[in-house]
Formats: sequence, structure tokens, C-alpha cells
Amino acid sequence: MSVFRPLSKVLAVVAVLFASAAAAVPSLVPVPVQVVPQPGEFVLDAATPLIFDKRDAFAANYLRDLLNRTRGIALAKRHGAPAITLRRDPSVSGKEAYRLDVAPSGATIRASDSAGMFYGAITFWQLATQTPGKANRVTIPSVGIIDGPRFAWRGLLLDSVRHFQSVAFIQSFLDAMAREKLNVLQWHLTDDQGWRLEIRKYPRLTQIGGWRVPAGEAAQHDIDPKTGKPRLYGGFYTQGQVREIVAYAAARHITIVPEIEMPGHAQAAIVAYPWLGSVSDAPTQVSSDWGVFPYLYNVDDRTFRFLEDVLTETMALFPGAYIHVGGDEAVKDQWKANPAIQAKMHALGLANEDALQSWFIARIGTFLKAHGRRLIGWDEILQGGVPPDATITSWRGIDGAITAAKDGHDTVLSPAPVLYLDNRQVEGAGEPSGRGAVVPLSNVYDFDLAPASLSDAERAHIIGVQANIWTEHIREPDNVAYAAFPRAAALAELGWSPAATHDRAGFLARMPAELDRYAALGLPHSAHLDGDPPNPASSTMRDSHELTLCSNAIALSIEGPAPLTGKRPVYLHDIMNPCWIWPKADLDGVAQLSLSAGQLPFNFQIGADLAKVAKRPAATPDGEFEVHIDTCDGEKIATIAMPHPAPNAGLVTVRGPIAAPSGAHDLCLMFTTPRLEPYWALHTIELGQE
Repeated sequence: MSVFRPLSKVLAVVAVLFASAAAAVPSLVPVPVQVVPQPGEFVLDAATPLIFDKRDAFAANYLRDLLNRTRGIALAKRHGAPAITLRRDPSVSGKEAYRLDVAPSGATIRASDSAGMFYGAITFWQLATQTPGKANRVTIPSVGIIDGPRFAWRGLLLDSVRHFQSVAFIQSFLDAMAREKLNVLQWHLTDDQGWRLEIRKYPRLTQIGGWRVPAGEAAQHDIDPKTGKPRLYGGFYTQGQVREIVAYAAARHITIVPEIEMPGHAQAAIVAYPWLGSVSDAPTQVSSDWGVFPYLYNVDDRTFRFLEDVLTETMALFPGAYIHVGGDEAVKDQWKANPAIQAKMHALGLANEDALQSWFIARIGTFLKAHGRRLIGWDEILQGGVPPDATITSWRGIDGAITAAKDGHDTVLSPAPVLYLDNRQVEGAGEPSGRGAVVPLSNVYDFDLAPASLSDAERAHIIGVQANIWTEHIREPDNVAYAAFPRAAALAELGWSPAATHDRAGFLARMPAELDRYAALGLPHSAHLDGDPPNPASSTMRDSHELTLCSNAIALSIEGPAPLTGKRPVYLHDIMNPCWIWPKADLDGVAQLSLSAGQLPFNFQIGADLAKVAKRPAATPDGEFEVHIDTCDGEKIATIAMPHPAPNAGLVTVRGPIAAPSGAHDLCLMFTTPRLEPYWALHTIELGQE
């Protein structure tokens, strides 16, 4: 696959046309290649006919449904004028390209393929929803639009392993993607914490590897009466469900790229079939920890037969060209310690374990190629070399993409943190859980898809862009959608629109209409467009998200494990150092403080960094909350003993005196640590008078 640059004759004048017509550009996302206002207007109402042939019935009906849901207009099923006409036109060159002409006499969408017709219909719907609400008639200013994508790969990754989503949610997510002209969903289906894809030859993958006990005391006390053991969490997609989802996506011109992780992130599979592992003492249950586990697949022929069987069933379900094999975060310690693996490595003449991973990936690549598929993996598969036709997804910044492109490999830009949409969108209280960093909409929009260090020929290997939604800390499906939108709109404009039209101010000006469309269709989303933090509602009370972390080693906006039902509190927390700063707190007259806090399980696989977790001696069984003045080494002005909470308690509230001086001072807030797990996290703190 190569970079798709449609409409080359148009692109030469895009910048001039866009600049001259900027004031008249309607609120379209992503912005088209060319938008030329014309005199007159088109009136859309229930009498407007929709004319199309069989090939474009899906696009026509999709447009009809969107107009009915958002505007309350049911288009007429008859011929006449002025009409909306969908017309195949081979002169519209370029995959996914279209032309849209709106005039008083009618609106015509022209395309040479189904995808272009579908995207033209989406753009017409956006023209009809420049303002919100239902209407009997909508007036659309006349316009001529020529459009087509900048890149062939415009994608999102959905992690269904760490937290499972329903088929209905995934279908709604695909619809939301399609409305932004996104066309690739990388579906993360296997990892340490679960195996979500039914493989009929190996049923234990989902029977055993698809389920786990959630972390925390609440889950340990949630006993399943059928088994007498803690209730399991998980799920998987049957092959029938997968076929349904793949067909649903294909109808909306979205290709699903399945991700089957190897050689690492393999714990769930090894729990199901211990002989797949590289150690004799294989794990016996799927872990609820997050982080990087040491478990790697074995490198014997039996393991490769397993992987080839899995990939054979996977390829039968997913007809797209690419199969993603992961390849990231493969800690090689178990390979180093396994005599049989070391012997095989030396027999193959391999210098080290990175070379063994390269051999492993190349063997899988050869299998995929023999079946007409292409291997794609995370940038770690570059270590030791990869097959010539391998494609790289660059997540550790853009260095992997640069290396890949210079070596002649196609690559997709997907760097953390800017394209990791599980990061928060804004500072302040009230945001759903996720990673602790803040990546506002504007940061996504400003990401540069053309690294200066690449030549034009090398840059041609950048086939697209992808943002990732990892769900370790996003349990609720609605919060997955909230994390994605509207930042997915910024991603869509990066991937679709010409670089010459890139204008953050113009994009933000077009976004309110897009948010109205989200609301009309019931899509959960953030309403924050600029990333500015909200002002605290009170001068005497702060949510943890309104404080500053003492350090940012591993910062998370983390949801508590309790209560089991209902809304759970969310804490801004550095798992390495539970410590917060309230800058310049007004202490005049302050004599009391109260705080709400919860206990978190330490379910993090952080290797040797575990020794670096801050430890503070405790004087009472469940630790204390301390307040220090000016600095974290400053005078201690409050100490409150923490109670032992009930297993299903989400929050506990404690109060105590504070010996506060007058004036504004920084307050350093911390918990002592009688044990590593569970440990305290601050939710809110309030200062008060006697």
C-alpha cells in the first residue's frame, strides 16, 4: 500500500482557493480538498427525491437515515426535481474520491467507487446539519466540492482485551468512525489479560484465557454462588459475531485489522495452554494486573503450529490485506533462561534474543505471505531486522517510522502520547478515567505527519495515521467513545485533508457543528475544544485532578475498584508516589480539614521499578494522611489516621485539625504506606474553619 495522493491537479491550487474562500467554508469535518461557494441555494425537505442505482443503495439509505435522525426529514421515494442524485462517474479519479455539486436545481454526488459515494453522502449530510435541531426544511447554500483523502490508512485502535465491549457498542463505534471518514479499525483481541477471539481448534483460549477476577478487595468478596469463588469478568467474540462486525465495517468502508499479539503479551494464551510458554511454571490464571509481563511464546515447532492454526482461523474471519502481530514489549528474560530456547538460538546462528525475535516474526511473515496477507507490527519488530514487505506501526514516538521509511518499509504513525486517546483531554475534575497525561484536541490536530528528516521518496512510505484507545483504565464503553471524540475528528482531518488546508483555528471554528451532530446521534463525547483547564469551583476544596502531583513517574487518572455497581470515584494518582501539591492554598482562618479517599490495588507489572515505589513509615494499621507546609520536607501541620474501609467501599471520609499558619502556602499532601496493597488515593480535600 502506498500513500494515496488524489486529485493532483487540484492540490496545486488548494492553498489559494482555500485562503480566498476561508470565510465561506461551511462546517465540514474533515475539511475537503476544495470548497467553492456558488450562487443560490438548495432547499431540502420531505418532498426532496433521492435518486440512485442499486450499486449505491447503501450510501443512499445511510444518508436518508442520518437526515431523518438529525433533522427529522424523511426524503421522498420518487423521481422529480430538485433532487439529490448519486451518480457513478469514472472521471472522478482516485480511490475514495468524490465530487459534490449543490445548486438550486439539485444536489449531485459523483464518484467512481462505492467508498467515494459513501463519503460524498456524509459530506452532504454535514452540509444539511450546519445548525442543530429538527426542521421541516433546510436551506443549503450552493457549493462545489472536490474531495479525496491524503492518506490511505486513517485509523483507530480499539482495545477489547483489557475491557470487553459488546457487539452493539463496536457497531456504534464503527458508525462514528465512518462519519469522520476513518477507514481502518485495528482491533486488539489478545493480550496478557484476556483472549477475546474464538478459535475453534483451541477452545480453551476463550474458555479459560478469556476470563479473570478483577483487581481489588471488592471483586475478591464478590462470590459467584455457582462456583463459590470470586466472580469472573471477561467475554469473547464468537466467529459468527466477528463475521457480523467485519461485514458491518465493510459496508461502511472500514477495514478491520485484527491484532494477535506475539511473541509477548501472551499470558492469557499460556494460561489456557501452558505448553505454549517458555517456562515450566506457567501461570494458572489470567492476571488483572496492568503493565509488561515476562511471558513469551515458546519457539518450538508445536508453538508455531498453534500460531499458524490461530492465524488460519483469523484470516478466514478478516479478509483485509493486513494481520497485526504486535511484537511490542517482549521482555526476553524467559528466553534467556530457557536452555532449549538458547540451544535453538545458537543452532540457528542467531547472535542474541533480539535476533531470535526477528527470526520468529520472519517465520510468521512467511506464513502470512504464503496466504496472501501482509504482516504489520509495532516498531519493536525492527529490532534484529524484519521481512522486506513488513509494515511498521510506530508508537514509541516517530523514530520507528523514520527508521522504517528509510529502510523502505511502509509505516503508520501512531506515537504516544499524542495519539494515545486514553490520555485525558483536559485538566480538572469530572473527566472519566484514563492515563494521567493531558492530550487536548489541539495537540492531536497539530501533530506533524511529514517528518523533516525524511526525503520525499522516504516520506511516501508513510501510508497513514492511527490513534489508539487502550482500555486498561477505561472500563465503561461510553467512556471509550468519550475518549475518542472529538479527538478522532482531528485525527480524521490529519489523515484526509491536504496539508495546505491545515489550520487549527479554522478546525476549531468548524467543530461546534460537529459536536451538535454527536449530540443529535447520542454519541458520548467531550465538549472541550481548547484543552484549557476549568477553574476550581471552590477556593477551599479541591478534587485530586485540581491538584499537582508531586511527581509524574506513572501518572494515572484511575478509577477505583469499588463499588462493584454504580459510579466509581476517579483519582489523579502517581502510582510510584502517592503525593499531591495544593499550590498557594489560602490558609487564613483554616483550622480543620476533611478529605475523601479510596484504596487501590497495586495491580501493576513494573519490574525492577517496584523497588522505587515511595514508602513512608506508618504509625497506625491503615496509615495516615499528612499535610506538610511549603515543601514536602516542610513542617507537618496535620496528621489524620485512616480507617480500615469495608471491602465494597468506594470512598471513606475523614476529618481532623490542621495547625495552619495565615496567608497563602503550598500544601504537600501525602499518605504513609503501611503496605503496598491496597494503598490510599486522594479524591477530594476541603479546608474549613472551626
